[in-house]
Amino acid sequence: MRMTWLKPLTILTIFALAAASVLAGCGSKSGSDGEKQDKVLNVFNWSEYLPESVVEKFENQYGVKVNYNTYSSNEEMLAKLSVGSSGYDIAVASEFMVEIMIHQGLLQEIGLNHIPNFKNIGGEFKNLAFDPGNKFSVPYMWGDAMIAVDRDKVKEPITGYKDLWNPKFKNSLVILDDQRAVMGMALKKLGYSINEKDETRLQEAKQELKKLLPNIKAYDSDSPKTMLINGEASIGYVWGAEAALAHREKPSIQYVLPEEGLYIWQDNFVIPKNAPHKKMAETFINFILDPNISAEISDAFPYANPNTEALKLIDKSIIEDIAVYLPNDILAKGEHLAYIGEAAQLYDRIWSEIKQ
Repeated sequence: MRMTWLKPLTILTIFALAAASVLAGCGSKSGSDGEKQDKVLNVFNWSEYLPESVVEKFENQYGVKVNYNTYSSNEEMLAKLSVGSSGYDIAVASEFMVEIMIHQGLLQEIGLNHIPNFKNIGGEFKNLAFDPGNKFSVPYMWGDAMIAVDRDKVKEPITGYKDLWNPKFKNSLVILDDQRAVMGMALKKLGYSINEKDETRLQEAKQELKKLLPNIKAYDSDSPKTMLINGEASIGYVWGAEAALAHREKPSIQYVLPEEGLYIWQDNFVIPKNAPHKKMAETFINFILDPNISAEISDAFPYANPNTEALKLIDKSIIEDIAVYLPNDILAKGEHLAYIGEAAQLYDRIWSEIKQ
């Protein structure tokens, strides 16, 4: 899915990273394994997904300078990492995107022997079909996309995606700026899988989304809760944690778990193929999987946590929030995004046409 609190990498920083990559290739300042020994870590992550306090603790504990940059979608992240020398040491990718990146040869294997805290991850989040054996990925957080409704403004009953097409909601919706999530919503409305590959059905979903356009006020994957809280939008199709945070600040914002079934996701740490500081990236992953650190992240940004030891430390109000930790019957109806192969090109084309 995720407060962009650190500035994006500057042009000078990007040049510095590129230079660092060249130096590393020449063996400058290298250790026995060829990795540069400067204390730097270049992180690429969703916005509003990692509190500044955690990064500062890592920097202080390891004497490292963390360069932190954010993106708004899996597709944006893929585009940046597809560049040969992106300079990033670590990124976060949803399960379907991990599989795409493996297929494209964009990742390197992670040394789980360097990540002893991997043992804290629950078994149901490991060794999944998109990455058997967790060779290329380590679970970070998981969650869902759901509907959030400001009941002070919306009196009509809303039980699922289909209700968002009501003409009464013209210019009232904030929805995720996320291709697969939004396409998936339309596919679910039609009774299809969010991983549909059939072109006829995808064109049906396109026509449904065209009908929805008058109701869409804004696309926002970074902080859609803001428009709900300030009253610019009365309904949102948002990440579960965003719905939870909006409800905390404005109790009239209520959750709707769509009857058609939710989009469920799992985000994972990955290390790009040409990462200049792989060992530091593995150290960072192990640090994040420390139960106290992991719980601190969830208390700040309440996404569901796969760290079983951290669950013992997370505030009870978060654990009991159904926007974050879904009831089992709702989970059973949910669907994860999967790798769709060549159909991804059709998704890209339809999404571009909708956004235009």
